[in-house]
Order: sequence, then structure tokens, then C-alpha cells
Amino acid sequence: MNTGCRKFFELLFSNGFPIIKWVIALVLVLNLSSCVEAASSQEVSINPFMKAPPASEISGTFSETAPPDVIQALRPSLDGYQPQVSILSPQVDEILQDNIVKVKLQVKDLPIFKDPQWQLGPHLHLILDNQPYIAAYDLNQPVVLSDLSPGTHTLRVFASRPWHESFKNEGAYTQTTFHVLTKTEENNPDSKLPLLTYSRPNGGYGAEPIMLDFYLTNAPLHSLAETNPDDTMSNWRIRSTVNGESFILDRWQPIYLKGFKPGKTWVKLEFLDNQGQPVKNAFNTSIRLINYQPNGQDTLSKIVRGELTADEVRGIVDPTYTAKIPVTEPTPETKLEKQPIPEVKIPEITPTPETKLEKQPIPEVKIPEVTPTPATKVEKQPIPEVKIPEVTPTSVVSPPAPQAEVTETEESNLPSETMENPKSQLEE
Repeated sequence: MNTGCRKFFELLFSNGFPIIKWVIALVLVLNLSSCVEAASSQEVSINPFMKAPPASEISGTFSETAPPDVIQALRPSLDGYQPQVSILSPQVDEILQDNIVKVKLQVKDLPIFKDPQWQLGPHLHLILDNQPYIAAYDLNQPVVLSDLSPGTHTLRVFASRPWHESFKNEGAYTQTTFHVLTKTEENNPDSKLPLLTYSRPNGGYGAEPIMLDFYLTNAPLHSLAETNPDDTMSNWRIRSTVNGESFILDRWQPIYLKGFKPGKTWVKLEFLDNQGQPVKNAFNTSIRLINYQPNGQDTLSKIVRGELTADEVRGIVDPTYTAKIPVTEPTPETKLEKQPIPEVKIPEITPTPETKLEKQPIPEVKIPEVTPTPATKVEKQPIPEVKIPEVTPTSVVSPPAPQAEVTETEESNLPSETMENPKSQLEE
């Protein structure tokens, strides 16, 4: 640096220019803070109060759609119920001495039945540990769980609508943890943590859209996350993964998905905390395998496709309902103004007198008597006896011609003329 420039900067930073010094110091501080901020932005945040990722739109192969029309029409029939479910046995923390368990259940404020024609109705879902549910339509008989492994087991039960959507009112869900022979650590959820219970989809399907449904326990309201910053669960989310495609749900209600291909599909549900991390509690991560085959002929498949009307299947929500036979409304008659019909006078017809035919006497025909022709009697003419003259030895008589010989047989066959004059013939 030359001498002139050095003198200029010495003068600038001298006591005569305090404002300039302050500006330069401020610029240096701002530059240093920006560098620190850039470095810190590269680190992963570990803020425990960070909000979970927002709900994501379902995209890709699958898409969300409205519930089937028939289900929307039937749903109000059950909205007035507030089912209260209880497990009578096994009791909480009971140790059983057999690996066969008879589960006795009780439900108040909800009729449990199965329509005999459509094979659907309000029922209960029983989930042992994290296995697929068992549907119970008859509470008069216990549900038998056989061949249980020794150790701790948890039974979860909740009320369900005929199309397998869970009731979500207070008291619709209950659970009990019991032990077969001895206690173990597995299958024992923490009652202080939120608990996710997988319900649908499950099993086989014959039509889409397919419902995705679950039950939540100990999941606080989202509104608490804004009022209580120390709550790490109020901003929970449900992550759903279908055949590898994931989306986030932030509401507790069923959704209907379409876009399934025929065959097997796997579905995974996870309960996430405010940081978007899975909550470590038993059963909070569940996976099911379903099988979709279009054109199913079961009642639910026909309802989803709209092949049955709400009136036809209303018996699945009301056990006293009787299907009405549709009455064909008559076509309204077209009112025609009555025109006066002119009176037509029919002329009197004089009856034609009957022609009397005189009966002519039928002449009597006399059949002439036929005189039978008298049979002609043929008088048998006596055959004259022919006397042969005696021939003396001395006289020589020439022998008669051969044809002149007459035998008796031939004589009888000769005509009558010959018979009349035999003597003359002999004389000849």
C-alpha cells in the first residue's frame, strides 16, 4: 500500500472519526452471525416441540374418494347409538391355568345381530394381541380363543357398524391384559401412551373403494398442542403405507381408497408423535395383507358397487325393518271433458211375421211285396234201360266203334238230348 493510502486509513480510524469505527464494527458482527447461522442450518433439529409433518394428499396409484352412496344413506340409522362395551372375562391381570380362553362380552345401547338374508349387522371386533380381528355377532355365546401361547396377552374390543367401521364414541372401546400360566413382557401396552388399533382393511375384498379405519386410545386432541407446548403427543399423525406408497393422516375418521389392483396388497399403519417419529408402544405399528378380487358377490361388495339399494338392505341396521315391496304407481288418468252424447233415436223395427209353412203330408210309399221265385225243380229223367239184344253164336256182329261205348259214368255226363233218344243212337 502506498504512503498516501496509509495516511488516509490512519486518518479514518483516528479519534476524529468515531462513527465510522462503529459502522465498520457493526458490519463485521453481522458477517460473523450469518456464518454461524449457515453452519447451524446444516445440523438435524432435535427440538422436542417440533410439529409433525402436515397431512399429505394421497397421490400416485391410490386416491381418496367419497363413501359409497348406500353406506351414506344407512349411516344415520346408527348415529343415535352410543355403544358401551365391556369384557366380562377374562379379568384384568388375571392368570389363567389353561391355554383355552372363553371371552364373555357385554354391550349396552347397541343391538348386536346379523341379518339372516344379507349376513351383515352391528357387531364387535375382537383383536387378540396384534392379530386380525374376529367379528362377533352373538353375545349369548362366548368367543373361544384356543391354543394360546403361555405368557401375557392383550384383548382389545370395540363396536363396529355392519360395513366394519368402528364406533368412536367414549365407551365403544375396551381392553384387558391377562396371562396364560405366567406373565411375560410382550403384548403389554403402556396405558400412559397413545395406542393405535388397526381395524380395516382386512381379509378379502370384491369391490372398491376400500375403507381404511382404525381406533385410537389416549390420543389427545390436536387443539391441546397449541395451548400446552410441553405436550409431545397432541400433534400426532397416522402414517399409512399401501404397497410402498405413504401418506399422512391427521384426522380420526375412516377414508375410502381406490386404485387397487387385483391380487394381494399390504397395508401398514403407524402412530407418529409431534416429531413425526413412531411412538414406541405395543401394537402402534401394524401390517395387514389383503386380497382384492373384483366382481365379488358378497353383500358388502354389492353395496359398494351400488347393486343394492339402501331400502333393500336396511335390515342390516334395523332388526325390525321389513323390506317394502315396491308398488307401481298407476299412471295418472287424463281428465277428458265429457262431451254430451247426442241422443240417437233408434227407429222401431216392425218384426217380420214368421212365414208359416203348412206341413205337407208325406205320402206313404208302399213297398211291393216281392214274390220269391220258386226254385226250378229239375225232374230227374229216368234213364231208360238199354236192352242189349241177345246175339246168337252163329251170327257175326261187328264190334262197335270205340267211341260208341258208353259207360255208366259217361252216361250220366251226357247232355239231356242224348239222354232223350238213346235208342236211336244205338240203332245207328
